[in-house]
Amino acid sequence: MATEYGQGYGHGSGPGFHGAAAGERRHRLPAALRAPVEARSWREFGYVMLGLPLSIAMFTFAITMFSLGAGLLVTFLGVPVLAGALAGCRGFGALERARARGLLGVEVGSPEPVLVRKQGPMAWMGAILKNGSSWRHLLYAVLQFPWAVFSFVVALTFWAYGWAMLTYPLWFWLFPVYGGQGGLQLYGDGTHSIYLDNPFEITVTALLGLLITMATPWIVRALTTVDRLMVLGLLGPSRLATRVVELESGRGVVVDTAAADLRRIERDLHDGAQARLVNLAMGLGLAKEKLTEDPRAAARMVDEAHGEVKTALQELRDLARGIHPAVLTDRGLDAALSSVATRCTVPVAVDVDLPARPAPAIEGIAYFTVSELLQNISKHARATRATVDVWRVENRLMLQVVDNGVGGADASAGSGLAGLAERLDAVDGILVVDSPAGGPTRITAELPWRG
Repeated sequence: MATEYGQGYGHGSGPGFHGAAAGERRHRLPAALRAPVEARSWREFGYVMLGLPLSIAMFTFAITMFSLGAGLLVTFLGVPVLAGALAGCRGFGALERARARGLLGVEVGSPEPVLVRKQGPMAWMGAILKNGSSWRHLLYAVLQFPWAVFSFVVALTFWAYGWAMLTYPLWFWLFPVYGGQGGLQLYGDGTHSIYLDNPFEITVTALLGLLITMATPWIVRALTTVDRLMVLGLLGPSRLATRVVELESGRGVVVDTAAADLRRIERDLHDGAQARLVNLAMGLGLAKEKLTEDPRAAARMVDEAHGEVKTALQELRDLARGIHPAVLTDRGLDAALSSVATRCTVPVAVDVDLPARPAPAIEGIAYFTVSELLQNISKHARATRATVDVWRVENRLMLQVVDNGVGGADASAGSGLAGLAERLDAVDGILVVDSPAGGPTRITAELPWRG
């Protein structure tokens, strides 16, 4: 199965994807025939019908309050009236978002809140008047009214005429004579009249009604597409606000990752090199005491201390490599990844095709991403070979690690791969995991170049 992480990536599949596909296969009728009786079509039709009374209320409130506030701006009273108009429009906007979520299935977030930095009504009025989202809500209340009227008329006309014409044979059978005449009067001017009363005309009418009924859900869907765009564009968060939220989330991941790395370094120093240096100091102290009375034992203890020094130095080198390897700084990704590949328990073919070096921070993230993936291969994959490919596509750095192991890599929340995906997402990166049971496992990472 393929699992995607990160933002803005449109590929991948998973249980939800296959479930949806299976659901589509279960339908035996074409979509055009199902549409008139589908729940989605009726929800969209209900959205359009409810839109007219709500848009009348919004438009009346917005225009009345805005006109009153604008007219009173020559006095101080105009400011609170305008602030009240914007606050009311924000309230209507919350109702519209809930209606769009419930009937149209539109996932729209709440707009950026009004930031009141001081206490008091004046601070609140100033904040809401300076808030761009509030003015977008006012614009929505004004624009929604003419569109709601148009949508209401079009949807109701097509729906009513379609079902009326489709069911006309039934009405003709129930009421064959109306007003002393047979059939439905289509035209009459006092001297000439046209009635819909013969079988051919009734059949043609029913067929036309069927066509209109089949087309009406798609017409309503097209109308509600405009509503979706208006709700997302005017009632949701701005792109800047969305970007700020993404950056705040990414910053939190970066801070947490840095704190975890510091704790790991402290633990490694405390349990490794520091403990060895303490033992080294104690050993040298004992050797110093035995130097005169037992030179051979002292020499043996000095040799042991020398071995401890070498071990401590190696641990410090490993720790420094874990912080930032010198080979990466000096020679770049090709040499650094080749060095990492030699420590993997399976043969790894490394292919780095880069015209230049990316930004140092991105280069470091790429190095540790591949390093962690190769560690996973050594521990879990049961593979016999692996490949690492690194290349550049426009302004993106691409990494791909493939192994022929047993597959089934766990990319769920809380796993190592999920944590890796969060760290990539913090720098606008993407991690895509394709690991079916039985293998092979293909993991692709995408990072910004920023070189």
